[in-house]
Amino acid sequence: MSNQDQIERVDTLNRRGRGCFLWMSRIVVFFLGLMLLGAIYESVAETADMRAYPPPGQMVDVGGYRLHIHCTGTGSPTVVIDAGWGGWSANWSWVQSEVAKTTRVCTYDRAGMGYSEAGPLPRNAEQFARELHSLLHQANTPGLYVLVGHSLGGLPVRVFAHEFAAEVAGVVLIDSMSPAQFPQSPTDTEPQAASQSHGFSIPVVLARIGLVRLFPGALGPTPALPPEVQKAYTAFSVTPRSIQAWEAEGAGMPESGAQARAVKSFGDLPLIVLSRGLDQQPGWQAMQAELLQLSSNSQQLIADKSGHNIEIDQPEAAVAAIVKMVGQLR
Repeated sequence: MSNQDQIERVDTLNRRGRGCFLWMSRIVVFFLGLMLLGAIYESVAETADMRAYPPPGQMVDVGGYRLHIHCTGTGSPTVVIDAGWGGWSANWSWVQSEVAKTTRVCTYDRAGMGYSEAGPLPRNAEQFARELHSLLHQANTPGLYVLVGHSLGGLPVRVFAHEFAAEVAGVVLIDSMSPAQFPQSPTDTEPQAASQSHGFSIPVVLARIGLVRLFPGALGPTPALPPEVQKAYTAFSVTPRSIQAWEAEGAGMPESGAQARAVKSFGDLPLIVLSRGLDQQPGWQAMQAELLQLSSNSQQLIADKSGHNIEIDQPEAAVAAIVKMVGQLR
């Protein structure tokens, strides 16, 4: 091959390389543009949702960030409901409206969930209990409390009832998580790094560019809620803040389990354990029965028509358990 041919071949390869680079650059710019448009769309949508669905309760500062608490009804003791993982006050709309006919009842959104602003890391049971205690006092909602904890919410309720025992009149655990779900290790008694960080997360990135909002079904089926709550639930469950909080709570579960495990007894504090009757998992009922050992004054009820989310599947069972506790204390 002559020198001229070699020069022409190199020139051709260079042109092809520049062409490929140009096309790749255009593709990158195109997708970056789509991501920018998606981020703008998400920001505009969140602003519109805040106008369309204002928080039904109070936004209360608990130390540099605000949490949402919604209290209805009158009477004592005050029922305080802590939702399960990924849940918030909206999930308890059916239950709250009925319990409010008997006594004062408050639902709240843990930091980052629902209407609440993001809170500090780590997200674990002790942090949740401290935040809830501060929230109740800053919102001028003094005890005595009937604490209601569903699923993950049962772990911080357990810690709260121990740390602030003088303010707690009774506890209702609704298909609560158990420390037995989390393997016990030598590090259980050692504090986890408070520097637990929000690392790169594909779900959060997808939420920031609006894709989760466009396809909310990717998060799973939306619970059947009252019509006036349904749209707000969907709107606030797809935000990057909510998804980031959901991930952080999941990451903190082993530590939450260890913190709850450290609470061995409520003494004779009245305790009702309401457990699901359907969709049984191996060992679940045994763990539910073990929760009864937290108090010498405990009883177990079964929601025979419900899976794990009793507040949605069989809300009347949750209402009955809570009202039974209130009646027992009066």
